[in-house]
Amino acid sequence: MTHSLLHTDIAFVASVEECSFPVEDFNHRAHVRLAYAYFVDNDTESSNNLLRKALVGLLQFNDIAPSAKYHETLTKAWLLAVNHFMHHTDTCDNADMFIDLNPQLLDSRIMMTHYTKARLFSEEARHTFIAPDLDAIPEYA
Repeated sequence: MTHSLLHTDIAFVASVEECSFPVEDFNHRAHVRLAYAYFVDNDTESSNNLLRKALVGLLQFNDIAPSAKYHETLTKAWLLAVNHFMHHTDTCDNADMFIDLNPQLLDSRIMMTHYTKARLFSEEARHTFIAPDLDAIPEYA
């Protein structure tokens, strides 16, 4: 299993981390792309910390209260989903290729197969990661 990044992926990560990426363009695909990019060189814990820092930083830079927009459980659950698909995709040269090979990651409803609505959208889930209550998301060492 080989996953790598193009210079455009590296520039994308830098633009998010430096808060020069337009917040209005940070959609679900961008979230998946950033998760993939962090997993290329990091483990789950490091990727989650980097993702949280980048997202909260981007929100704060744009005067958006992280407590109003950032959701810890959704962020980590999508990160775990990306990791799962990376383990089942042999080789990808870049984030776009990975996403194109795994289009189901663009279906934001996929988390509803793992969580009940009440659990996923609870106030607790917004602030701390809560494990799925319907179907576990596979985790890898």
